[in-house]
Amino acid sequence: MKASEQIRVFHNENGPDITTVSQPVIEADGLTFKDIDGSGELKVFDDWRVDPETRAKALAKEMSTEEKLGQIFVTSRNPYSTEGFMGRPAGGSDGKNISDETGLLDENILENVSIFAGYKLPGTTEAIRQDRMRNFILRTNPDPERLTDWLNQLQLLAENNDRFIPVMVTTNSRNENGKFVFGMNESTGVFPTWPGTMGIAAAVLGENNTGIAKEFGEAIRKEWNAAGLRKGYMYMADVVSDPRWQRIYGTFGENPELIESIFEELVPAVQGSKEGVTTDGVSLTIKHWPGGGARENGFDPHYKEGQWNVYQTENSLENYHTKGFGPAVRYNAGSIMPYYAKPSKEKSASQVGKDGKEINWIPVGFAFNDYMINDLLKKQHGFKGYINSDSGIIDNMGWGVEALDRAERIALAVNNGVDLISESYGIEYAKEAMARATNGYYDTHPIPEGYTLEQITLGDEALTRAVERTLTEKFALGMFENPYRDPKGSVEAITESDDWAKAMNVHRQSVVLLKNKNNTLPVVETEGKLFYIEGFDQTAEASEKWTAALREELAKENVTLTDDYAKADYAILMVSPQSGNYFSATKGLLEIDLCDKKVVADFSEEGKPLETTHEETTAAGIDRVKTISEAVHANGGRVIGTLNITMPWMPGNLEPFCDALLAGFDTYTSAYYDVIFNRFAPVGKMPITLSKNDEVIAVNKDGVCISHNDLPGYAKDAYLPEEMKDENGKAYAYRDSEGNYYEYGFGLRF
Repeated sequence: MKASEQIRVFHNENGPDITTVSQPVIEADGLTFKDIDGSGELKVFDDWRVDPETRAKALAKEMSTEEKLGQIFVTSRNPYSTEGFMGRPAGGSDGKNISDETGLLDENILENVSIFAGYKLPGTTEAIRQDRMRNFILRTNPDPERLTDWLNQLQLLAENNDRFIPVMVTTNSRNENGKFVFGMNESTGVFPTWPGTMGIAAAVLGENNTGIAKEFGEAIRKEWNAAGLRKGYMYMADVVSDPRWQRIYGTFGENPELIESIFEELVPAVQGSKEGVTTDGVSLTIKHWPGGGARENGFDPHYKEGQWNVYQTENSLENYHTKGFGPAVRYNAGSIMPYYAKPSKEKSASQVGKDGKEINWIPVGFAFNDYMINDLLKKQHGFKGYINSDSGIIDNMGWGVEALDRAERIALAVNNGVDLISESYGIEYAKEAMARATNGYYDTHPIPEGYTLEQITLGDEALTRAVERTLTEKFALGMFENPYRDPKGSVEAITESDDWAKAMNVHRQSVVLLKNKNNTLPVVETEGKLFYIEGFDQTAEASEKWTAALREELAKENVTLTDDYAKADYAILMVSPQSGNYFSATKGLLEIDLCDKKVVADFSEEGKPLETTHEETTAAGIDRVKTISEAVHANGGRVIGTLNITMPWMPGNLEPFCDALLAGFDTYTSAYYDVIFNRFAPVGKMPITLSKNDEVIAVNKDGVCISHNDLPGYAKDAYLPEEMKDENGKAYAYRDSEGNYYEYGFGLRF
């Protein structure tokens, strides 16, 4: 029988429900408590009347070293599937495909399944029962009933250890639309699906209503709690500054004040209160401290070229990049995730902390950075939660600590304040880090230069501190008392929720009207008119497939379609560009022009341009837009363009050929149609600035960008040469044929 079919429930009047399958309970004072260690004695950590921190300290005091080590790592594990994972065939390293008897748990031994690092992972049962692992990342997209059944099965496994310590399954956000990107956007369409986060920002800005963010957060809390998901690696408080960063689409845009106002509503809405997580809340991991947007020419720190955070503008760190984290501090977000990158003093202007003093420029990744975590984040900003590292810091993305091996990196991270190490099955390495403190290892091996023995070996004090912090979160969430959920309730809260309608409304609100020459929109007369539609994706194959889907959807609008654009009264051209690869560098800068086979410069690993070149395509066939436009206009027709903004694309190969132009942010096609056909008047406003052309983001021979990498688009003009500016003193933002600048806060109305 599945765990879901065996749950016992004990009700406490004016107290929490206790749910269990095989873990015993204790009756005391007319109340019911979970017998966490099976002793039959009511202990401090059993007593839900005691505060979470006290309970966590009491439990950690009794835990063995092996139990503690199982608490400080998190790695990917998913429900059993016959379809495989990440494009790999189903089954483990021996080619077999094994589940437990319920068909829920993946019992395959997996090797090198993560792009972040290479580990040999045991089956789910062994990981939980023998290695005491209690933290996993879900990276697949099961339906609500299977998801909850799987989560319940994990908790039942955890009941069969010496002490019941619940399993925490974390996942990236699941409530926004978008293309699949492993490590960023791994699921869409199962939970009520809102536009991308920049679309939410566009709606908030356009409606001047942060209540949209609150409604979004409350929906997440209700749905995730019902499913049994209690923690999310979300959301990004990063400020978009360099426009070529791969992760821009997961942000709320470029304005730190807007980001802060959204998080003011979002953090307490998701977590359950302004005091922190509640027993019906979902814990947030806000990322990426101290702001991941300060990319050197957009290079991402998943690869070598992007290992530096660069602050070209004096005090931009505090003036822009840390502001969005304020609500995470004030409202006790469960955890904060530092980014992989390291700060570059040599490439930066002077930066001060919140205390007004020059920051301590330690050139190691932020997860290893004592100053950035313990001084700037905790002491100066006052953060009280725990630190959850980004995935892969012990392996592929250990910038600045390359001289350290896995055991030493684990020790350094934990000693410097990291409480949970993501995407690392590092238990054996952590044991080695503890043993080296006393076993004479460094009598025969040199201590890496610049480090002390205490920094690179792991002691029980630091280990216990980390465990206490993550246990405190689980106690505060009520996971010890009530870890199980009803699969039927999960379906009701997710599949049958009215949140789908709420999300759809925000899709409509996210649409930004950028251009409307001669009042092309809305289209109110369709009788006798011919409509042509075409989609432009990164490849010709994807474009063809998308165009077919668009035609099918447009046909439902009761309009007459034509496949000959020269005969069209209206041509709708929908552009959804894509650029680069998340986990590996392109040969050059990430391209943000709408282009097909554009010849651009190669760059070195040091981020400097080379004389060699390569071709980049972001929108296959984009040159056809001009041809189609000329033919449609020759027929007396109009061209309506849409642009999906996942990055601040340069629209020069689209906008001049359109009579009307709409922008969306992983927005549903139907929301565009609602605007086009006069069912919804557009209200969205731009949460980012679109750059004009290659000149305003040019990088010189030394790898320095003409517009500062650390400034949001709306602030870049102040540092651009005067000769680049127009009569209005503007140089950076794209200006269309109607004279409008596609900058932060812009959006037309009908």
